[in-house]
Amino acid sequence: MRYLITLLLVFIFGISVSAAELSLRDYHEFDVPAGTHIPVISLQEFSTAYCEEGDKVYFEAVADIYLYNKNVIPQGTKLEGYIDKKNEPIRGTNAAMRVFVNKMYLSDGYEIPIKAYIYTSNNNIIGGQLTPPEKYIRVPHYQRWAMFRAMGTLQCVPGAQRKMGEHVTIASGADLIVVLVAPLHMTHTIIN
Repeated sequence: MRYLITLLLVFIFGISVSAAELSLRDYHEFDVPAGTHIPVISLQEFSTAYCEEGDKVYFEAVADIYLYNKNVIPQGTKLEGYIDKKNEPIRGTNAAMRVFVNKMYLSDGYEIPIKAYIYTSNNNIIGGQLTPPEKYIRVPHYQRWAMFRAMGTLQCVPGAQRKMGEHVTIASGADLIVVLVAPLHMTHTIIN
């Protein structure tokens, strides 16, 4: 009978200690919603001139990201990605690239897989702008007729040819924004 009571007390004590430990560590799972913006800086310079598709790039979060009252992505979190797509410069269009971010490293060394892109207003494509015209053509612009003769000025309009495109470069330390395209499943938070 003593063994049964001892076993029962040890079992109850073990359950109460494990429940208290879980509440202290804050290991509740939660999701950071898609569309969350994470301000980061680039830890290296990368460019379409010397980088290829698949080259790794690294970033660091510069601000704490909160979900309600929890600091879910602390400042200093490292992010890793790669150049997903790259277009060379051509006549009329600058070079372009798209950066996909696939890993996040918390300060305790825990690695979390994420799906995110470096945000731009051009569908997350860095660069790809139209180049300026190579030359301008002067065309007369008639404003009015006075005393049977045309009064006008010369107007410069862009020609049909455009300049050759240039490579796009992101400097080390550049301020960028990472946007999540899928919910981020977090298992724990960092308590300082």
